[in-house]
Amino acid sequence: MPLALLALAVSAFGIGTTEFVMMGLLPNVADDLDTSVPTAGYLVSAYAIGVVLGAPLLTGLGSRVPRKKMLLLLMALFTVGNLASALAPDFGWLLAGRFLAGLPHGAFFGVGAVVAARLVSEGRQARAVATMFLGLTVANIVGVPAATLLGQHLGWRATFLVVAVIGLAAMAALARLVPRIPVEAHQDVRRELRALGNRQVLLGLLTAVFGFAGVFAVYSYLSAMTTKAMGFGESSVTLVLALFGIGMTLGALAAGPLTDRALRPTLYGSLGALAVVLVAFPFTVHVQWAALVMVVLLGGVGFMTTTPLQMLVMNKAKDAPTLASASNHSAFNLANAGGAWLGGVAIAAGWGWTSPALVGAVLAVIGLAIAATAGFLDRDRDPEKPSRVVAGAPRPTTHKPTDSPHSPSGTPSSPSATPHSPSGV
Repeated sequence: MPLALLALAVSAFGIGTTEFVMMGLLPNVADDLDTSVPTAGYLVSAYAIGVVLGAPLLTGLGSRVPRKKMLLLLMALFTVGNLASALAPDFGWLLAGRFLAGLPHGAFFGVGAVVAARLVSEGRQARAVATMFLGLTVANIVGVPAATLLGQHLGWRATFLVVAVIGLAAMAALARLVPRIPVEAHQDVRRELRALGNRQVLLGLLTAVFGFAGVFAVYSYLSAMTTKAMGFGESSVTLVLALFGIGMTLGALAAGPLTDRALRPTLYGSLGALAVVLVAFPFTVHVQWAALVMVVLLGGVGFMTTTPLQMLVMNKAKDAPTLASASNHSAFNLANAGGAWLGGVAIAAGWGWTSPALVGAVLAVIGLAIAATAGFLDRDRDPEKPSRVVAGAPRPTTHKPTDSPHSPSGTPSSPSATPHSPSGV
């Protein structure tokens, strides 16, 4: 795998850390800024709203910007947002900082996924995308627990300062390792919007909203379940969250090669397995060792859905995949918000602390039904073709002595191979 994927993974690590660390710092922020924990919870929502709005907006505005430059600009905005959060004088400014930090999230992963796929040959594109996402999963194993402990001992501002430093390191890695990938000559916002209107793209986004909501119906309340249903002490919450992150990493590692081999079967299998795990969760959660196993399985099968969903919308958007790829992360964040809300409704109704798992199972089945419907409607696909991003996508230009640093950044490179037919996934 190219070293450029490491730069993308480091960036994903920083984004994943800042996205999830707020959940563990809410009490500290609430005490320091003299507000309630429920009110501090709006900081989580502010970041999610930033992701949902920023993904299509920034991707559209940057449709003519060369990919490497776009990645650097997005990571710079992410860094500024975290620095603003660290220096926020009151709750209102912190809310704005969190919103600002969330704006580049979806656009970065959208552009980054397209770049990752174009760095490798056909048949390995899903593995390249999954490698980038490994940074996000490792953040849940290492970054979030470490950042939470740092915030608890040195104050929550220290956490966001460290994340800003990670952002600077990611920018340096992107500048050094990612090759110049110019924008295609035919690329523009209107073409991206037309690709986004493709029926298969829309069904893929809808699958993400419902299917992934099943994961967050449980994950949002996993800390409470650890103490109230599993019988562990508060000191074990970090361990349980880390186990979920380990499961996410294992799922991402498995999803890459499986998606390259058979995209839709991987999607169907992961959604079906997610529904089974969620149904079994309430019946095993009271046995501690079984509960821990189920947490790992939940993270694994839940995150195994992300790579095939990402590749699906990119493939079906054909030669304008960037906006569809970014919008997929808006869909994931809508899933986060919707799953958390529905899980909370179940708890508030008195159905018990494990009831969000059954709610999540219903959501996963709905996602599977949408995915199966999309597959049935896509009957012209050729299952033998490997996953691919675009037809005739230009490969990244290499740094040669004849290259001029002052050449127009939007000039398309020559394709390195004969253009191939559109994906039949």
